[in-house]
Amino acid sequence: MSVDKEEADQRLKAAVHYTVGRLCQRIGEEHRREFCRQTVAAIAETTFRECDTFAKDLEAFARHAKRSTVSAEDVKLLARRSTALSNHIQNKSEELAQEQRESRKKSSGKRKSRDTEEEESKE
Repeated sequence: MSVDKEEADQRLKAAVHYTVGRLCQRIGEEHRREFCRQTVAAIAETTFRECDTFAKDLEAFARHAKRSTVSAEDVKLLARRSTALSNHIQNKSEELAQEQRESRKKSSGKRKSRDTEEEESKE
Protein backbone atom coordinates (compact mmCIF):
# COMPACT_ATOMS: atom_id res chain seq x y z
CA MET A 1 0.00 0.00 0.00
CA SER A 2 1.38 3.42 -0.91
CA VAL A 3 2.07 6.09 1.66
CA ASP A 4 -0.72 8.30 0.25
CA LYS A 5 -3.27 5.49 0.52
CA GLU A 6 -2.16 4.64 4.06
CA GLU A 7 -2.42 8.31 5.01
CA ALA A 8 -5.89 8.59 3.46
CA ASP A 9 -7.00 5.44 5.29
CA GLN A 10 -5.73 6.83 8.57
CA ARG A 11 -7.57 10.10 8.00
CA LEU A 12 -10.78 8.23 7.17
CA LYS A 13 -10.40 6.02 10.23
CA ALA A 14 -9.86 9.09 12.40
CA ALA A 15 -12.95 10.77 10.95
CA VAL A 16 -15.05 7.64 11.50
CA HIS A 17 -13.71 7.30 15.05
CA TYR A 18 -14.51 10.95 15.80
CA THR A 19 -18.04 10.63 14.39
CA VAL A 20 -18.73 7.39 16.24
CA GLY A 21 -17.43 9.01 19.42
CA ARG A 22 -19.78 11.97 19.00
CA LEU A 23 -22.74 9.67 18.28
CA CYS A 24 -21.96 7.52 21.33
CA GLN A 25 -21.67 10.65 23.44
CA ARG A 26 -25.05 11.95 22.22
CA ILE A 27 -26.76 8.58 22.68
CA GLY A 28 -25.14 8.20 26.09
CA GLU A 29 -26.50 11.57 27.19
CA GLU A 30 -29.99 10.72 25.95
CA HIS A 31 -30.03 7.37 27.78
CA ARG A 32 -27.87 8.31 30.77
CA ARG A 33 -25.18 5.81 29.83
CA GLU A 34 -21.48 5.99 29.14
CA PHE A 35 -19.40 4.25 26.48
CA CYS A 36 -15.85 3.27 27.41
CA ARG A 37 -13.06 4.11 24.98
CA GLN A 38 -12.61 0.48 23.95
CA THR A 39 -16.29 0.22 23.01
CA VAL A 40 -16.14 3.39 20.91
CA ALA A 41 -12.96 2.13 19.22
CA ALA A 42 -14.55 -1.26 18.50
CA ILE A 43 -17.67 0.33 17.02
CA ALA A 44 -15.53 2.70 14.93
CA GLU A 45 -13.34 -0.14 13.60
CA THR A 46 -16.36 -2.29 12.79
CA THR A 47 -18.02 0.65 11.04
CA PHE A 48 -14.90 1.38 9.01
CA ARG A 49 -14.52 -2.26 7.93
CA GLU A 50 -18.20 -2.53 7.01
CA CYS A 51 -18.03 0.66 4.94
CA ASP A 52 -14.94 -0.67 3.18
CA THR A 53 -16.81 -3.88 2.37
CA PHE A 54 -19.81 -1.87 1.16
CA ALA A 55 -17.59 0.22 -1.12
CA LYS A 56 -15.95 -2.84 -2.65
CA ASP A 57 -19.33 -4.54 -3.17
CA LEU A 58 -20.79 -1.43 -4.80
CA GLU A 59 -17.83 -1.17 -7.16
CA ALA A 60 -18.24 -4.85 -8.06
CA PHE A 61 -21.98 -4.41 -8.74
CA ALA A 62 -21.34 -1.45 -11.04
CA ARG A 63 -18.47 -3.23 -12.80
CA HIS A 64 -20.64 -6.34 -13.29
CA ALA A 65 -23.26 -4.13 -14.98
CA LYS A 66 -20.46 -2.67 -17.15
CA ARG A 67 -20.81 0.78 -15.59
CA SER A 68 -18.22 3.04 -14.07
CA THR A 69 -20.71 4.76 -11.77
CA VAL A 70 -22.49 3.24 -8.78
CA SER A 71 -26.26 3.66 -9.10
CA ALA A 72 -29.13 3.73 -6.61
CA GLU A 73 -30.02 0.24 -7.77
CA ASP A 74 -26.56 -0.96 -6.68
CA VAL A 75 -27.17 0.51 -3.22
CA LYS A 76 -30.57 -1.21 -3.02
CA LEU A 77 -28.93 -4.49 -4.02
CA LEU A 78 -26.30 -4.06 -1.32
CA ALA A 79 -28.92 -3.27 1.33
CA ARG A 80 -30.82 -6.51 0.73
CA ARG A 81 -28.68 -8.14 3.46
CA SER A 82 -30.55 -6.13 6.08
CA THR A 83 -34.35 -5.89 5.88
CA ALA A 84 -34.48 -2.71 7.97
CA LEU A 85 -31.75 -1.01 5.90
CA SER A 86 -33.34 -2.18 2.66
CA ASN A 87 -36.73 -0.76 3.68
CA HIS A 88 -35.15 2.53 4.75
CA ILE A 89 -33.22 2.91 1.50
CA GLN A 90 -36.27 1.97 -0.57
CA ASN A 91 -38.35 4.62 1.24
CA LYS A 92 -35.65 7.26 0.77
CA SER A 93 -35.32 6.36 -2.89
CA GLU A 94 -39.05 6.77 -3.39
CA GLU A 95 -39.01 10.12 -1.54
CA LEU A 96 -36.18 11.40 -3.74
CA ALA A 97 -37.93 10.24 -6.90
CA GLN A 98 -41.11 12.01 -5.82
CA GLU A 99 -39.19 15.22 -5.06
CA GLN A 100 -37.51 15.05 -8.47
CA ARG A 101 -40.87 14.59 -10.22
CA GLU A 102 -42.32 17.56 -8.33
CA SER A 103 -39.35 19.80 -9.14
CA ARG A 104 -39.61 18.84 -12.82
CA LYS A 105 -43.31 19.71 -12.82
CA LYS A 106 -42.56 23.08 -11.24
CA SER A 107 -39.78 23.89 -13.70
CA SER A 108 -41.85 22.79 -16.70
CA GLY A 109 -44.75 24.86 -15.36
CA LYS A 110 -42.49 27.89 -15.17
CA ARG A 111 -41.34 27.31 -18.75
CA LYS A 112 -44.92 27.08 -19.93
CA SER A 113 -45.87 30.31 -18.18
CA ARG A 114 -42.81 32.09 -19.62
CA ASP A 115 -43.67 30.83 -23.11
CA THR A 116 -47.24 32.01 -22.64
CA GLU A 117 -46.03 35.43 -21.46
CA GLU A 118 -43.73 35.74 -24.49
CA GLU A 119 -46.54 34.84 -26.86
CA GLU A 120 -48.87 37.34 -25.21
CA SER A 121 -46.25 40.11 -25.38
CA LYS A 122 -45.77 39.45 -29.11
CA GLU A 123 -49.47 40.02 -29.73
